[in-house]
Amino acid sequence: MNELDIYLYGIPIVLSLIIAEVAYSTINNLGYYKLKDSLAGFGLLFGNVTISLLTKSSIFFFSLYLYQYKLLTINELLPSWAVWALTFIIIDFVYYWYHRCSHRVRFLWAVHMNHHSSEEMNFSVALRQPWFGSLTKVPFFAIMPLIGFDPIITAVAGAISTLYGLLTHTKWVGKLGILEYLFITPSHHRVHHGSNEFYIDKNYGNLLIVWDKIFGTFAAEDEEVTYGIRENVKTFNPLKITFMFWYLMYTHFKKSSGLKNKLLSFFGTPEWKP
Repeated sequence: MNELDIYLYGIPIVLSLIIAEVAYSTINNLGYYKLKDSLAGFGLLFGNVTISLLTKSSIFFFSLYLYQYKLLTINELLPSWAVWALTFIIIDFVYYWYHRCSHRVRFLWAVHMNHHSSEEMNFSVALRQPWFGSLTKVPFFAIMPLIGFDPIITAVAGAISTLYGLLTHTKWVGKLGILEYLFITPSHHRVHHGSNEFYIDKNYGNLLIVWDKIFGTFAAEDEEVTYGIRENVKTFNPLKITFMFWYLMYTHFKKSSGLKNKLLSFFGTPEWKP
């Protein structure tokens, strides 16, 4: 099984879950889905898939190139099961820091923001994938081939981790008992999508919640979540959603005086203003 196989099996599962969740919401009159909001999700997914197809081969071959200069060969040091387990753990650790930076650095937030642009929470929100996310991940995940992780195993494990992350975008599933202590669950990820002041910039992990608990970014779902961002986008146009924060950075750059402020227009925190 390769990375493509994972997506070929995974996408029908996600679409089936969307259909099931729509049916459950309709039968129980819960209002989980809004048509325009869901269509925006599919539009954002189309852009992400298009750019990923154009860049995936180059990124993968770049990983293979870096693998030539590896410090270790993980495959030779550990049994196969341990290689896979460690790969999943390190992917999640790197992703935690990539995700955290994507919320705290302006130009990374400009890429990531569209994933948080919905004021709903359902499986279709998971389709709002950043168009240029495959590119901004490269500097972070380049460390993996350099320290000795096989790029092929990393690609497949990364695809599985991504699909797991899609399954946490729902209000359908409540808290999951003991699993809440180790894994990212729908409850944890609902918090991450919240605009409640206490919930902002919390629960960055994709597979494991332990990194958030170690590095002080954990919050439990203790109050009802208000979904979206501080200043919601108020549009369902995928192009506007994708580029609106880029345009905001440009206007801030023009208004800024001095080199420091012009740099902060792109490298400051998302809430920075000139």
